[in-house]
Amino acid sequence: MFKITITVHKLFLLLLVSTAVFFSFGCEEETQFEKDREAIRDHLEAINLEATATASGLYYNIIEPGGEVMPSINDIVEVRYRGELLDGTVFDETEGSQILRSPLGGLIRGWQLGLPLIGRGGRIELFIPSSLGYGNQQVGDIPANSVLYFNISLLDFE
Repeated sequence: MFKITITVHKLFLLLLVSTAVFFSFGCEEETQFEKDREAIRDHLEAINLEATATASGLYYNIIEPGGEVMPSINDIVEVRYRGELLDGTVFDETEGSQILRSPLGGLIRGWQLGLPLIGRGGRIELFIPSSLGYGNQQVGDIPANSVLYFNISLLDFE
């Protein structure tokens, strides 16, 4: 009887610790999501721009809608773009006649959600929370947990 009680107590303690760890990670993610959303809203207010928010946390502004047919996740897209942090630091861009050609499904989640909102010849601004970008990983000059801004022209897709 004594041995069973200890085992039950250990099991209960393990369950309690596991639950606490699970909820602490969930709260941390939610906190970063809220920080990103607040940073995007503050930035949009500062530059006096209205953008549409999605449930995923992506904010977008369609500058030019483009054609009626939109790309799908399985398409190869051809784009020109400029990527910045919210402080204006440019971290990547196509220059001159340079074009990025890539499967849409191989790009960051923010692009996967944003590019299908415009058609061929369209142009869009994306304000991407870190969870739809590079998350808590530093990538090149992009710090971990960074909100990303992209101005993208969709030239073509197939």
